[in-house]
Amino acid sequence: MGELIAVLSGKGGTGKTSVCAALATSLAHLGETVLCIDCDVGLRNLDIALGLSEEGALSFADVYSGEYSLTMATAHPFFPGLQFLTAPMGCSAADVDFEAFARLLEQARQQFSYIFLDAPAGIEAGFSLAAQYADRVILVTNSDPASIRDASQAGNILEQMGKTNMRLIVNRIHKRTAEAMDLTVDDIMDRAGLPLLGIVPEDVNVVLAAAKGQPLIRASRGGAAAACRRIAKRITGQSVPVRL
Repeated sequence: MGELIAVLSGKGGTGKTSVCAALATSLAHLGETVLCIDCDVGLRNLDIALGLSEEGALSFADVYSGEYSLTMATAHPFFPGLQFLTAPMGCSAADVDFEAFARLLEQARQQFSYIFLDAPAGIEAGFSLAAQYADRVILVTNSDPASIRDASQAGNILEQMGKTNMRLIVNRIHKRTAEAMDLTVDDIMDRAGLPLLGIVPEDVNVVLAAAKGQPLIRASRGGAAAACRRIAKRITGQSVPVRL
């Protein structure tokens, strides 16, 4: 059975979607079968971070409605084990048939090792859509106090939903800024109230890769790409040290 992983953030601007795409492509690069589902209904952009903006993609509603088979999800041209379903347009997250979506996810479990659900920022309907059925939740935050507070609040809501397998990724962190703030890994975990899965540095290659229509881990080997590769290994159960 595949594992459902919801990638969430308490606020916008954390780089959540870029992290989701980098983790998914890193796992596919490791030989895993991966399905990415964009749950940001109405404002979808996971295709850009995956390097699939020029590819036609079915929406998850096209599949759960029975119009198309899950096997017809867009296959990534560079990562054979990676497929993608975009979010439907012309509706809101509240219009999604949650029961049909749940059936789609159960079907996906049979075909993929990992299913990533990229939620919209915030704690509205799209948050619940992605989190409700997840086996594991990854909360993406920045190192600033507002982001950490919002991540903590999102974690509280997830606890109320019965979620226990939650981990934190601190994204877009400047090492010198962290040092100037006297900010440590333990500080971040304490303030968010969540265990840490990994730290990703600020990296201009994230923006450059998207502008070139390439996945980050194909466009760069160091910086954020290297950090996401390490996190992907942790997701598979490998012991990889976390470093700031």
